[in-house]
Amino acid sequence: MASSFLTVGGWTMASRVLGFVRDAMILAFLGTGPAYEAFVVAFRLPNMFRRFFAEGAFNTAFVPMFSKKLEAGDDPDGFASEALSGLAMVLILLTLAAQLAMPWLVWGLASGFVGQDQFGLAVEFGRIAFPYILFISVAALLSGALNAAGRFAAAAAAPVLLNVMLVSVMASVALLGGDVARALIWAIPLAGVAQMVLVWTSAARAGLRIRPRRPRFSPDMRRLLRIAVPAALAGGVVQVNLLVGQQVASYFDHAVGWLFAADRLYQLPLGVVGIAIGIVLLPDLSRRLKARDDTGARIALSRAAEMALMLTIPAAVALVVIPLPLVSVLFERGATTAEDSRAIALAVAAYGLGLPAFVLQKIIQPLYFAREDTRTPFRYALVSMLVNMVLAIGLAPLIGWIATALATTIAGWAMALLLTLGTRPMGEVARFDDRFRKRLPRIIAAALIMGAALLPGWWLLSPWLALSGIRFAALAVLVAWGGLVYFGAGQLIGAFQLADLRRSLRRGGKG
Repeated sequence: MASSFLTVGGWTMASRVLGFVRDAMILAFLGTGPAYEAFVVAFRLPNMFRRFFAEGAFNTAFVPMFSKKLEAGDDPDGFASEALSGLAMVLILLTLAAQLAMPWLVWGLASGFVGQDQFGLAVEFGRIAFPYILFISVAALLSGALNAAGRFAAAAAAPVLLNVMLVSVMASVALLGGDVARALIWAIPLAGVAQMVLVWTSAARAGLRIRPRRPRFSPDMRRLLRIAVPAALAGGVVQVNLLVGQQVASYFDHAVGWLFAADRLYQLPLGVVGIAIGIVLLPDLSRRLKARDDTGARIALSRAAEMALMLTIPAAVALVVIPLPLVSVLFERGATTAEDSRAIALAVAAYGLGLPAFVLQKIIQPLYFAREDTRTPFRYALVSMLVNMVLAIGLAPLIGWIATALATTIAGWAMALLLTLGTRPMGEVARFDDRFRKRLPRIIAAALIMGAALLPGWWLLSPWLALSGIRFAALAVLVAWGGLVYFGAGQLIGAFQLADLRRSLRRGGKG
């Protein structure tokens, strides 16, 4: 598991670092004005439906079923081919419908844009970007098959292509003096094709013979649909949360752009750690439960949670304590101002408070999905949605656009709590072991010590963090200082053993 996690986490880190480069370039070229806000809405449309259809609902149902068929030798390639064909048919129809309904889709995401330049641009950009959903959803299904087969590298590397292409296009068009915004939006569906080709080729090399065929409603597809529908509804609830937040933000100048930039920053630890752990844990738990290896499943769950929280709790503390130097160094250049940095930093701190909750969700949900239970998480997601809506809409008149970020965080903790309580009937297999319960309070203590040490470090480095020539180096020193304090304190108080980490890294390198 350590080897697989390091593979996924390493490629995800590369993708997120390139994503920072991409977002910094977009902000530098476009600022937070109409073109940027139109891009945010247009890019969010296919990604929203992708999470709803592919990475969320479909793969949540598909990966456990495919893993069990692969374990039993029950024609996994035929099952995957049927699933691929059905998914592609639905997405082609959806893409055609979206082209006609694009003004209404944009209105549904950001009605505050009506009557402004952003609205027309968002409709134009949305029509160009939306076909991305077809290519990236097919890539997501193939990635799920590769993950179930224990092949994590290609699926984890695919998102790197998107950022490489977007960065290359922006740099080239800017040098030629062209329209960066339109070149950027056209590059999105092209990147989707590249990602699909990469994982399809990798699946073929791994011996997976997944081919399109005439869609049919077989018993396996009916079972897949029964599992996927509640997961799709749960995914829809998540997207409603995003929709509510964006609707609220669209009534405040620049807020859509500020929240998007903040989201990109807190998604780095969430993607590198939380999502990577979830990707590795789901097929592993599915196989262990199929083999009735409850002891192994419990150990896998506990070590996954321990590893994830050991890395994300200090990240959350850092996002809360030093968001401004992080944001200003990474994003403040070109058309992005100091005022933008302060607003983005405020949102980053709000999201940071919820980071451990979002990671816990990724760890606990596989316990349900491995049992093909998607209905229970859907019910919990409904509660989370209500919490988010009430807080985002109710607090906005009082505290403004930041209500969106705070509502997301509180709703995330509500979802994590419900998921945890819901595992009680599963028995010991869903209980964290004694080692985890002993180490978690110490991990929190080490992270708080690090947070206290970061503040004087920030004050001492403030003059250098403002100098364009060396501010990246100054930020690196600040981050390194925090890491040194955290790992030193953690070793001293028994939060973890660095020797265990070194052994995991060596196993990961061999893997």
